[in-house]
Amino acid sequence: MESISLLLGEALSPYQVTLTPSGIRGEWRVTLKNAVGTTVVEREFNQAQLSDKRQLTDVVDGLHRDVLIAEGRLEPCVIAALRHAAQDKLLASRN
Repeated sequence: MESISLLLGEALSPYQVTLTPSGIRGEWRVTLKNAVGTTVVEREFNQAQLSDKRQLTDVVDGLHRDVLIAEGRLEPCVIAALRHAAQDKLLASRN
């Protein structure tokens, strides 16, 4: 997991990334802190999401989006469009 932590740290710079075990099923908590040490985003992921290269890319993309939302740099209409796209993707995967 140390290599995953390093990859996340590089991809999510300048935020400080902490990866800690959380949960009995192998979940991991990813915490992003800004330069003054304030937690900006904290999310849990399962082991598979962090181990698979393609899923890890999705994790990083999601964390980038969450940072933008948390810092108010994403407009509500963009958030709504992202939610709509995610719903479409979910429905497509079920078919």
